[in-house]
Amino acid sequence: MNRSTDHLGSFAKGLRVLECFCAETPRLSIADVAARTGLDRATSRRCLLTLHHEGYAEYDGKFFTLTPRALRLGMSALAALPLPQIVQPWLDQLSEQIGQSCSVSVLDGTEIVYLARAAQRRVMSIGLMPGSRLPAHFTSMGRVLLAALPEAQARAIIDASDLTPRAPNSVTDPEEIMARIAQTRRQGYCLIDQEMEAGLRALAVPILSARGETVAALNIGMAALHADPEEMVTAYLPALRNVQAGLARML
Repeated sequence: MNRSTDHLGSFAKGLRVLECFCAETPRLSIADVAARTGLDRATSRRCLLTLHHEGYAEYDGKFFTLTPRALRLGMSALAALPLPQIVQPWLDQLSEQIGQSCSVSVLDGTEIVYLARAAQRRVMSIGLMPGSRLPAHFTSMGRVLLAALPEAQARAIIDASDLTPRAPNSVTDPEEIMARIAQTRRQGYCLIDQEMEAGLRALAVPILSARGETVAALNIGMAALHADPEEMVTAYLPALRNVQAGLARML
């Protein structure tokens, strides 16, 4: 295979431009995109105008914003994955049973990506849905997924992460984060107490295949109403374990 001829440079540049748009930066100028991608202004302009021409972006003469059509790209990829279809009924049942919001995610670089969710009530200031992303090192599901990796690989991801604190309890020291990942690996679950957002606690376990491989993470998120965070483990870990066991028979 001739890799130099099999790689479409223009397509790769277009993907880099698409990745610039996110919840924090929904409106971008040509200069913004050039700065974020490292592409020159002329290339950035051509990519953006192509997205506009094909219906994936709106353009007001200065700023570009993605249109709902762009959602097809991400939603089609999610729909092609069998895992969301498998876990969603389990999430719905678990959420109804315990009266709390439940989610499933996978690791993508330094972030987790939500694949499925069953929400009872909004417990975070930001809305979460399939496709949402959060920093792996601050989240219960992220630490579960990092714990499934070889230590050197997990450390490389932590070293590449933005450790800026998100809440008063955020752990930002890389060695302490690695210690908590090791603890997660030993106990088989992770409890996060207001590290991602003040007032939010989350408990996660790995989703395992029949061969014992971690394929995703499952969590429960709830408001920090009780003084003792370990009460959440006592109250909800058995229900998470039941779903974990059920899914292992199907994966």
